[in-house]
Amino acid sequence: MEEGFRLWANPSSPHAEGRKARAALEDARERIKAALGWDGELIFTSGASEALWIALGRAKVERRIVSAVEHDAVFRAAPDAEVIAVPSFGAEPDREALAHALGAGRAIFALQSLNSETGTQMLDARSDHSHDLVRQVREAGGVLLADCSQSAGKMPLPDADMIVVSAHKFGGPIGIGTLLVRDFGMLEPGGGHERGYRQGTENLPAAMGMAAALMAGGSRTWATDLSQRLTFRQAVWDAGEAIVLGPQCSHIIAVAHPTLSAQALLIRLDAMGFAVSAGSACSSGTLKKSRVLDAFGVPDDVAARTIRVSLGWSTTPEELERFSEAWASLT
Repeated sequence: MEEGFRLWANPSSPHAEGRKARAALEDARERIKAALGWDGELIFTSGASEALWIALGRAKVERRIVSAVEHDAVFRAAPDAEVIAVPSFGAEPDREALAHALGAGRAIFALQSLNSETGTQMLDARSDHSHDLVRQVREAGGVLLADCSQSAGKMPLPDADMIVVSAHKFGGPIGIGTLLVRDFGMLEPGGGHERGYRQGTENLPAAMGMAAALMAGGSRTWATDLSQRLTFRQAVWDAGEAIVLGPQCSHIIAVAHPTLSAQALLIRLDAMGFAVSAGSACSSGTLKKSRVLDAFGVPDDVAARTIRVSLGWSTTPEELERFSEAWASLT
């Protein structure tokens, strides 16, 4: 990022400084695509929320469809979307309802690859169920939008037509993300930058920081390994009530305390030096009932005692051990 600030000029300017900045921006673009294994187009955005807004707001479709367990940013970007329920404690949307919705006209369907509140793998590149779902959307003439904010840089990208990526989720800077697009022809243009698909001058330093974070190895540079995270997850579940809604990742854990409310848990754990959440990070400050847990079919009394424990790239094994002890001590 420091190099990007030294190089800074408007990448859209025709003068020598602008051309140099443009070259650095395009180099970052290609490095990000290579690190993610993406051979389509890439639009730099200010983060996942803007990427969702571009995808859902400007896709060349007649209708918008979203799963009931999507992040609030999806519902803000497509307030008129048809919502597809997720069967209770299930890991995929209601396929029959989805087929009916897709049959009503060309549509874009938004689905998180990894649920941000429960860690449930909704769209996994390695899953036969996910491959079947992708095939269902495409055979109906639909466009699949995968929100990979929680998984990009940590897990392989799913086979989707558009993919949302957020840099700070894998150790990159805040305020930068991308919308990966299989073909620009899927979108209506709407801006003077990024090939005409985005408004606002490109953030060169952040783009270079995002590329550097991915090139550094993403999850391979985490302070913990998979075995340590899985052992920690089991220890947390053993001292509480595991919220398992299908295949789970190792870095987002939903767990209910036997007796204490989520609000009490947040206060107690905060006083002990641990930052956890109830609901998504963007809405958890309200301490209201989780819409996502409700949509997954988690009973109200269990949801009221459920917190989300997220592990980041810098979380250490010592921190995991301290949290396990603190969690087990809560009564």
